[in-house]
Amino acid sequence: MNWTDTPWLGLDTETTGADPFHDRLVTAALVLRPGGAGENGPDEPRTWLADPGVAIPEGATRIHGITTERARGEGRPVVEVLDEVADALVEHWSHGLPVVIFNAPFDLTVINEELRRHGLGSLEERLGGAPAPVIDPLVLDHALDRYRRGKRTLAAMTAVYQVTANGNAHTAEVDVAMMLDVLAEMAARYPKAASMDAAQLHDYQVAEHRKWADNFGSWLRSKGKRDDVSRAWPQE
Repeated sequence: MNWTDTPWLGLDTETTGADPFHDRLVTAALVLRPGGAGENGPDEPRTWLADPGVAIPEGATRIHGITTERARGEGRPVVEVLDEVADALVEHWSHGLPVVIFNAPFDLTVINEELRRHGLGSLEERLGGAPAPVIDPLVLDHALDRYRRGKRTLAAMTAVYQVTANGNAHTAEVDVAMMLDVLAEMAARYPKAASMDAAQLHDYQVAEHRKWADNFGSWLRSKGKRDDVSRAWPQE
């Protein structure tokens, strides 16, 4: 079965910062789209607000709107949130179904590092193997529209793929819904990619991310800059 026809589970997180190895989970959203790229029932969202156990920097609050006070007053213990999010991801993967994550290495690394930090089983331990299949619209966009100029943020890609944003950007569930809409438009625009099954698409993205990273790293070196581009995907 093509990945376009399977249920998609979209993931997004908001955190205390941009370092996936050291920053902490603040919010998470999972959105199940039962029909994948088709229309088969409404989205089914689940959201979490966690108390990360540390102060949330003002810079992070400006992005996602969650203050330290709100997280402490309204958030659930982060260990409970992590356990529920990880279980939901593993349940979906255990059926061979794809999890969709924009810039997957950030979110998956955040979750796995948090699981380890709190003495909980990692995604690999829970699943009995590497988390897969993953679909990353950012990696696909680099691979399928290689020479397009401009930013490749989710907001920029909504314009490229003519997706209308609904709700408040930078709330996790809104970001997920927009991401899934973008992916559906990509599937319609690129039939070769749409013809793969989820496992084939996962392997394609592993290779394409490495190709992109090698090229970008080479460009950095040509400018006398340090090549610090990670070749790892879908997680660090």
